[in-house]
Amino acid sequence: MIGALAGVCGVLGAGGLAAGALLPNARLFGPVVGRGAPDGRSVYLTFDDGPSPRATPSILDTLALEGAPATFFMVGRYAESHPELARAVASAGHLVGSHTYTHRKLTLLGPATVRREIGEGHRAVARAAGVEPEAFRAPHGHRNPFVDRTLRGMGCPLVGWTLGVWDSDRPGADEIRRRARSGMRPGTVLLLHDGDGYDPDGDRSQTAEALPGILDDLRRDGYAVRPLAELLA
Repeated sequence: MIGALAGVCGVLGAGGLAAGALLPNARLFGPVVGRGAPDGRSVYLTFDDGPSPRATPSILDTLALEGAPATFFMVGRYAESHPELARAVASAGHLVGSHTYTHRKLTLLGPATVRREIGEGHRAVARAAGVEPEAFRAPHGHRNPFVDRTLRGMGCPLVGWTLGVWDSDRPGADEIRRRARSGMRPGTVLLLHDGDGYDPDGDRSQTAEALPGILDDLRRDGYAVRPLAELLA
């Protein structure tokens, strides 16, 4: 374990290589899906850190009302705690992804711990949702070479994002909506949160409240919300 961590630290200590571990779409440690075509009008909605009874049901209701597809990157332990919500996501036809078991940052973890976090998270989500996760997103986008090695062995693609609006800071629903509209570009993979990776009772109601306005803005600005699966083929 010490040797593995030393190896990772050595890699990260080399000039400029830290970006490969900390930037969500960096390809230094392997392929990552981070955006769609920049010459179209498609965008992709993703939600991290759920499922959560405080936000996931409302978000699912809004998506159903608007006919909008999304991807939910679920934390394994939360999926275990709320299997009915994990199943509801899958039953609604949204893409199910995994987001580790405990939401640990993976950057400085050794290969065995990385395999355990990713593998246990994947299996927990699969049991709860009733479907195999089709993609993985690393907590905070942070990773190391062992992440790609593990995912390749599982045949599971890594997903980053184009636009994060820091809804996890709870700046208010209007501000979340404003940030989304301001930063939106063709091909954007939008990062939102339906849970809190560190607090099972974390409040993401502002994100749920902002979502109808975000979808309305997308429609008015001529964007089509598309399923992330079309970028994973």
